[in-house]
Formats: sequence, C-alpha cells, structure tokens
Amino acid sequence: MSFADEAGRDHHPGVRSAFEHVVRRNPDEPEFQQAVLEVLDDLSPALTRHPEYANQRILERLCEPERQVIFRVPWRDDQGNVHVNRGFRVEFNSALGPYKGGLRFHPSVNLGVIKFLGFEQIFKNALTGMNIGGGKGGSDFDPKGRSEAEIERFCQSFMTELHRHLGEHTDVPAGDIGVGGREIGYLFGQYRRLANRWEAGVITGKGLEWGGSRVRTEATGYGSVLFTQRMLERSGRGLHGQRVVVSGSGNVAIYSVEKAQQLGATVVAVSDSGGYVVDDKGLDLDLLKQIKEVERSRISVYADRREGAHYVEGGSIWDVPCDVALPSATQNELDEDAARTLVRNGVVAVAEGANMPTTPEAVRVLREAKVLFGPGKAANAGGVATSVLEMRQNARRTSWSFEHAESELAETMADIHDRCEEAAERYGCPGDYVLGANVAGFERVAGAMLSQGLI
Repeated sequence: MSFADEAGRDHHPGVRSAFEHVVRRNPDEPEFQQAVLEVLDDLSPALTRHPEYANQRILERLCEPERQVIFRVPWRDDQGNVHVNRGFRVEFNSALGPYKGGLRFHPSVNLGVIKFLGFEQIFKNALTGMNIGGGKGGSDFDPKGRSEAEIERFCQSFMTELHRHLGEHTDVPAGDIGVGGREIGYLFGQYRRLANRWEAGVITGKGLEWGGSRVRTEATGYGSVLFTQRMLERSGRGLHGQRVVVSGSGNVAIYSVEKAQQLGATVVAVSDSGGYVVDDKGLDLDLLKQIKEVERSRISVYADRREGAHYVEGGSIWDVPCDVALPSATQNELDEDAARTLVRNGVVAVAEGANMPTTPEAVRVLREAKVLFGPGKAANAGGVATSVLEMRQNARRTSWSFEHAESELAETMADIHDRCEEAAERYGCPGDYVLGANVAGFERVAGAMLSQGLI
C-alpha cells in the first residue's frame, strides 16, 4: 500500500513521509493503516498553513501510541478446562486528557484492530471539545455462547492485569462490541476489589444504581441521528419524511432507529450477520427490541412475526433504496459497489454509526457524488461524549434526569457538527465533513502536543 496509490492526490511531503513511516513500522495491520490514511489524506492543507506541525514531527508522534499493553488472560470454563486469551490496551494519546475509549470482546480483535480504533478515538474525543485523550482495548475472547459464570471469571481475570494501567486521571475504559452492562459490572467490581477504592470515574457505562448515566445506552445511536439531522437541516432538509436504512441490529442500530422515528423518519430496514429485513411500512421498534434485546434472536424472526415484512438472507442491505443510510454494524461493511448503489438510488445522506464502516473507496464515491457524509469520528461520538457526562456526574456525586442528559448530548452533537462545518469552510471545502472532522480534531490535539513539549 502506498499513499499515492490510495489517495490519488498531491500531498504535503510531511504527510506522505508520515504515512510511509506508519506502513513500514506496522506492515501487518491493514485496519490501522486504513485509519491513518483516512485522516492523513486531509491534513496537507493544515501542514501547509502550520509548518510547525511538520517541523516538530507531530504526525509521526500522533501515529505512534504512547503505550501498548498486551497481556495473557487465563480463565477456567464451567467444565474445568483452562483457556488463555490475549488482552490489549493501547493508550494512544493523552495530550488533551486521560485516555478514553472502549473495550471490545470479539474473536476478530488483534493489535491492529485495537490500534485502528484507538487512533480514531483520538480525533473523535478531540471533536467533543472535552478534555479526554484517545485509547482502546479488548480481547479476542468471544462472550457468545458462554455462561454467566464463565463471563464473570473472564472479566475478573482480564481486569486483574489491566487494573494497574487504569485510573480516572490516567485511563478510563468503557464498553464496545461484546462488552455491555453485565461485563462492565464484573470489570468494575474486580477493579474496586483490587484497588480498594470506590473510584466510579475509572470506567463508564455503569449501571444506573451505581454511578451510570441515563442516555448512555442510547447515546451512540441517538448521536449519529442528531448529527444527521443537523447535516440535513444545513442543506434545507430534515429527517421528517425521509426513508432510512440502518445496518446492524445491536445497541447502536436499535437506538438509531428509535431517534430517527422520533424525528419523523420511516426506518425500513435493519440487518444482522445473517441477512437483512425490510419493512416498508416502517419498523415496529417494540418488536425489534423484543427480538434482539430480550430474546437475542436472529433478525429473520422479525419477518416471521411482522405482516408485510420480508427477510433477505445474505446480500447487501444497501440494495434497499433509501434517502438516508446509517451504517451501524462493523468496519468496512459499506464498500465501493454498495456506495454506487446508494448513489444510484438517490441517497441524500450517510452517517457512520459504527467505527470506520465505510471503505476509503466508498467514501470517495460518496464525496464525489456530493452526498452528505458524516464520518464516524464525528457522527458516532455521542457514546464517548455521554461517557464524559457520566464522569462529570461521578465527580459531583450526582445523577441527571434522562431529559437533562439527552439535552447535553444534543448540544454536544450540535457542537461537533459545527466544528466540522467551520473547519471545512475555513480550508475552502464547505460541506466536506470528512475533511472538517479530520482537520478540526487534528488541530486541537496538535496544538496541545506543541504546547506540552517533546514528550
């Protein structure tokens, strides 16, 4: 992979050199290289305007994590068999504040995936305007099919090693794929036991009864829709009356559906790893929640119970015509062919609810077609923003109402949108939210790094 081949544009020598440095030092980490490329592709104007960024090698420093922790996680299953998984925590950048980012438990987790997520988190967190750095962690452990006791034992073993690297002023993890409220509870309990402190601010996504924040469950999905609504409003539209497709059917997807419906949209399709369901009348949200959150069944069950809905095994959910597309499942799910199909079918806006769900080729297609595109570091920042609101409440020993927490989330998402919009206009690319998000996040982190010296 070369920068010229992938980007196809003229770039500042410092940008090109930084990317070549990343490829050379991280040769077997395609997801991380992709995440770096996606950011660096837009930073040449910033380096031209601010030569000190290149002179002080800010890009090279940004692309090298401050700390990478890899450790073994031994645990025993219900039959007494011993298993050994691998745990990760990449503490990427703390120029703006303590490392902040989720933990992912999934078989696909490896160092490259965690670095891609952590690198993305630096800029996402910077865009919130809050004082938090970027990090990410997880394990190749698969919680699916495991008993409650097995998950508890794994989480306790995982935290036994990780706890020494955490702290509310150092590193504050949260949940991600495979790590929900149950796992957060076990992780926090083990941290409390080992540290001998009730340090509520050391982890977010906690239960409401013991320090959690209202709206945290809904935050990422709600936030991506609120960002989309603001993009559409700026172009003289809104979500009301729009036909929406949401990929996935997990937490982010479900609450994207909920908020889109609240704003008057008709959400017609969701998916899981087996296929997708189409309901042209508009999805029955209560039925969707019952199937996915309570029964934990496949999305195909929805079509069995909902008259007029139909299920498509395999295939691409992006074949379903829509005005607004919200990729909310996993990385690289929306490729170039899918993007061309969306454009051909008249899509107006795309916003990433997941982390890097759109391939670079697909992003290029959407940008060239002038489709409103909200990159994940901006559009799905609602989760981490609400995590910081949880930290604030913990620091004050207080709890906010749902309405107050949602109002704070809406204000934060509006601010993130406006930062992206302003940066894009300042660099002569009005409406380009990808460039705006990358430049706005980068400038905030780079400024802090310059101020704090060569560390």
